[in-house]
Amino acid sequence: HLHGLVTAPIHKKNIYGEDFKYSGHTPFFKDFFGVNDVVMLMVAENMRVGLVTEHVPIAEVAKHITKENIISKLKIMHASLQKDFGINKPRIAVLGLNPHAGDDGLVGNEEEAIIRPSIKEAKHNIMVFGPYSADAFFARGQYESFDGVLAMYHDQGLIPFKSLALGEGTNFTAGLPVVRTSPDHGTAFDIAGKDKADATSFLTAIYEAIDIYRRRMGFAEARQNPLKKISARMLANAVDERLDEG
Repeated sequence: HLHGLVTAPIHKKNIYGEDFKYSGHTPFFKDFFGVNDVVMLMVAENMRVGLVTEHVPIAEVAKHITKENIISKLKIMHASLQKDFGINKPRIAVLGLNPHAGDDGLVGNEEEAIIRPSIKEAKHNIMVFGPYSADAFFARGQYESFDGVLAMYHDQGLIPFKSLALGEGTNFTAGLPVVRTSPDHGTAFDIAGKDKADATSFLTAIYEAIDIYRRRMGFAEARQNPLKKISARMLANAVDERLDEG
């Protein structure tokens, strides 16, 4: 039985063909494991950034920004932050699509027509906030107040992630029945065979997969045996009381 999967970088153009019509690992594993949706979630010590759209041309991004897609990503991200990262009540920030998050409809209407209504609906079950203007959000350090950030498209999320992340980043596919991670860099053919490659990012992806699996198992055990968790807490309190009496 497969518990975890760590993949190496692939060259998307080279691998794409009649037998592999996917833009990368993430959509492939979504279909392979038969799930409705997943989130490409970039993970580092100090931040987690998810994407509504992944490897989509900029000219086509707006048509993929739908209420259905945003709410689906928020639900997956919320569940993952709880079970995979041990955050009981995660706070998620949502970025706008347009400059200045649309300036109240002056610079594009996706925020008013799609993103805000999505956030409002998701608020019934998720602590979600936004939409925020991406430039100010990262420049002012607002991301530090949240457990996760949902960006609208690839470069909007990955440029600040790779600029501000502490330590090595990892690409994690949230929403799969198994833990899947990969390093946050490409194939780097330009340094192939030159003894310049650094395995640190790949090692980090392996360690992150192990950590996520352990947290996921702990979450599942707590859900199955809630009394065990309560009993442990009661025992700890009893020991504290005895020590105080002594």
